[in-house]
Amino acid sequence: MPTAKISVREISRRTGYSPATVSNALNNKRGVSDETAAEIRRVATEMGYHRAGRLKRAQFVMGRNSGRMLDEGSFRLAVVNGVEEEARRYGLTVSYTTVELADSTTCQRELAAIMSDPTAGIILLGTEMTESDYDLFAHCPVPLVLVDGQSDNHFIESILFSNEGSAYRAVRSLVRRGHRQIGYLAGKLRIRNFPLRERGYERALAEVGVQPQAKFRVSLGTDKMENAYRDMLAWLQREPEMPTAFFAENDALAVGAMKALAECGFDIPGDVSIVGFDDVEFAGVAHPALTTVHVPRTDLGRIAVRKLIEQVEQPTEYTCVTHLSTRFVERESVRSLL
Repeated sequence: MPTAKISVREISRRTGYSPATVSNALNNKRGVSDETAAEIRRVATEMGYHRAGRLKRAQFVMGRNSGRMLDEGSFRLAVVNGVEEEARRYGLTVSYTTVELADSTTCQRELAAIMSDPTAGIILLGTEMTESDYDLFAHCPVPLVLVDGQSDNHFIESILFSNEGSAYRAVRSLVRRGHRQIGYLAGKLRIRNFPLRERGYERALAEVGVQPQAKFRVSLGTDKMENAYRDMLAWLQREPEMPTAFFAENDALAVGAMKALAECGFDIPGDVSIVGFDDVEFAGVAHPALTTVHVPRTDLGRIAVRKLIEQVEQPTEYTCVTHLSTRFVERESVRSLL
C-alpha cells in the first residue's frame, strides 16, 4: 500500500537526481524533461511514494547573518504571532529554526533537513539576508514564502512592505508642515530595507527642490537602542548644525536619538521633530509619543501561511511579490513650521 513516509530525498538518492529535480517532476513543474520526469515518477511509484495533498506543518525559518536586527525589537515576534494564528485556522503545526547563514557547512546540512519533508512548507524571514543568501533557496523542493525580503535574481514567492513609498509619504508629511532641512538617522547595519527607505526620503526632498545634506545624515548603531542613543550623543557633543526634523530608518533609532537629544537640552518637537518607521510597541509610550509608519507585521505572518497553502492547493507556474501598504501614525514628536 502506498505510504507518505517515502521522502523526496530518498527518491533523490535512488535516482541520482537532485531533490529539486525530483520535487519538480513529482509536482509537474517546468524545468524537467519528459523522459527524466517519467523515470522519477516510475521509481517513486515503485518505492511507494505518493504526494501529500495538503500541508501539515509550517516551518518558520530565520535566516540569520549578524543577528543585530533579528535579536532586538518586536518585529519577529509579531510576524510569528500572525503565522501561529493563521496556522491554527488551517490545522497546521508550526516549527521554528534559525539558520546561521555565515556558517556555510552547517547551513547547508540544516537546509537539506528542512527541505526534505514535502508536507512542511517554509516561511523564510529574510530581514537580514543578502542577495547571495537566496541562492540557497533558489530551487527549494517544498512550498516556500519569503517574508520581509526579496530576491533580484531568483523567482521566490515574497511578501514585504512598501519601504520606499512609505518613507516617501512620511517625509512628505514633514515637507507639508514646512520642514526643508530634514536630517536622516541611518542604521549602521545596511539591511535591504534601509536603502529603500533612504530612496523614499530623497525622492520626497527632490520634489521640493531640496538636496539631502551629508551634515544632517547620522549613522547610529542598530543592534541595541542603547547604541543608537550613544552614537547620537557622540554626534551631538560635536555641536553640529541641526536640521528642523529627522527621519529615522526605524523606531529604535528614533527613540535612541530622542533620548540623546533630550539629554543635550533639545525639546522635541519644539527644537527638532522626529519621525520613525515600524510603529513598535514602545513608539506610542515614548516621550513624546513618536510619529511613525505603522507596519502590519502580524498580517505579514497571516498572509504568508495562506500563500503556502495556495502553493499546494492552487499551484501556478509563476511567483508573486506582494507589497503591503503601511499607515502613517501622527503623534506628538512633530510640529508644524507654518
